Amino acid sequence: MNKNYCICMISFFFLFFLSMIFFIFMIYFIMNNLVVFFEWEIISFSSMNIVMSILFDWMSLLFMMFVLLISSVVIYYSKSYMSSELNLNRFIMLVLLFVFSMLMLIISPNIISILLGWDGLGLVSYCLVIYYQNIKSYNAGMLTALSNRIGDVFILMVISWMMNYGSWNYLFYMNFMKNDVEMKIIGFMIIMASITKSAQIPFSSWLPAAMAAPTPVSALVHSSTLVTAGIYLLIRFNELLIDMFFFKILLLLSSLTMFMAGVSANYEFDLKKIIALSTLSQLGLMMSILSMGLPDLAFFHLLTHAMFKALLFMCAGVIIHMMNDTQDIRMMGGISCYIPLTSLCMNISNMALCGIPFLAGFYSKDLVLEMVSLSSLNIFIFMLYYISTGLTMFYSFRLTMYLMVGDFNLMSVYNLYEEDYVKLKGMIILLMMSVVSGGILMWMIFSYPYMIYLPLNLKLMVIYVSLIGCFMGYLISGMNIHSLNKLLKTYNLSNFLCLMWFLPNLSTYGLNYFFLNFGQKLLKNIDLGWGEMYSGQGMYMIMKKNTIFYNFLHMMNFKIYLFSFVFWMFIVLVMFMLN
Repeated sequence: MNKNYCICMISFFFLFFLSMIFFIFMIYFIMNNLVVFFEWEIISFSSMNIVMSILFDWMSLLFMMFVLLISSVVIYYSKSYMSSELNLNRFIMLVLLFVFSMLMLIISPNIISILLGWDGLGLVSYCLVIYYQNIKSYNAGMLTALSNRIGDVFILMVISWMMNYGSWNYLFYMNFMKNDVEMKIIGFMIIMASITKSAQIPFSSWLPAAMAAPTPVSALVHSSTLVTAGIYLLIRFNELLIDMFFFKILLLLSSLTMFMAGVSANYEFDLKKIIALSTLSQLGLMMSILSMGLPDLAFFHLLTHAMFKALLFMCAGVIIHMMNDTQDIRMMGGISCYIPLTSLCMNISNMALCGIPFLAGFYSKDLVLEMVSLSSLNIFIFMLYYISTGLTMFYSFRLTMYLMVGDFNLMSVYNLYEEDYVKLKGMIILLMMSVVSGGILMWMIFSYPYMIYLPLNLKLMVIYVSLIGCFMGYLISGMNIHSLNKLLKTYNLSNFLCLMWFLPNLSTYGLNYFFLNFGQKLLKNIDLGWGEMYSGQGMYMIMKKNTIFYNFLHMMNFKIYLFSFVFWMFIVLVMFMLN
């Protein structure tokens, strides 16, 4: 066990130290407006070069600093959370592989090295989701892997299309691609790859399913790494995509994802799934900002969201441990009396998610909503934005009411233990970042402050929807699912809203099941059926029969020679008689 703890602490210090180094470099780069580009040629064939390229600019350095900081805290947290795990070092190695894949994706200006990071994320996330080896984890892992494979195929197609330019360094060809009508196909493929990785409609169902992974993995994967990979790719390709028609479709899809996840979170009773649906809602928000042509703002919200969402998952992990591995929020209540410091962290991260003033989420979300009010969007998208913001307050307040208020509901005899200070130390780092990162990033990322003039009603619109959301969350927290069904007057509607608009049925039991079933039938009827009969097995059987026959002939059997002698004599006699 000491060896495992050693690996944990070495990984934590190494990643934390590296994140601080990247932070210092990022300050230097942003002050001097520097971009550094390295290129290492691996192989060259017929004027095509396969090169390993590395791009360091303020964006990649800042993102790497955040990824390394969160992953270091998650590894430190895992020292306590996974303490009963015998193979803890294997878990840490998987997490480090995951972080390495994400860093590879962040620093790559080359589409081939992006594929390495992109595929690495998909493969390692599969290994982490199935870490607890049971049927639920296997199903969730397969759904995650198959959904992400669709995006991988699109990236492979982008690689083949980019051979038209003689190099895969996409950064140098943005203007050419933008002006070349035929090359708009690359933009479409990049958008498709991104919506699979970032779980937008219709690929949303894998994200809540991936909650089968251990909680430290959820804190890392669903805050700053796997799900944000698609958004980061779109930020890099933003110059190409900004005028495309697909971006308008993406705006609609991402707004609907934001709304759908917000509604579904209010029906959910699984603590981790509520936070996962909250992540899905925020991913929809980031995608929709990108679709409006504001990549810097999307990146800003991505970073602030990473901090408080990782903290939220960590708090959920502590609560689940204390609750004897129960994730149902109906079993919880009054936990602020038993674990006050964790409850403090949970409430602050929840408030940052809601956009309470002067916490991290406020700076990005308030700016986003004011830019939405300022832009020339239609009323449908405008309403989706504000309703989704209200829904964020709705499910956050409902969650707080279920967890913190009322009596403890788990069992009549229970053994509550003191807070784990190893987990708390990690959470305190993220708590401080959740409070201060919004203000610091706003000064660093934007060279001039945004000053947005709006009519008073539009300015106060965010406060209106937030207060309504709070009030609705308070009302709904006292109701059970039967009361909700009575409220909606129909079971079918609530079933539709609860099950993420039947997306899991479509993707899991529909698409994936259809293709896997179709593949099984092909294997059975062609590979193991007609294909076997007319190729491998068929040839084998024919040759086997002939060999047995020839073997029989070659055995010097007197009867065969006698028969052949008589036969030939008979033929000679017949020919003699005919002549």
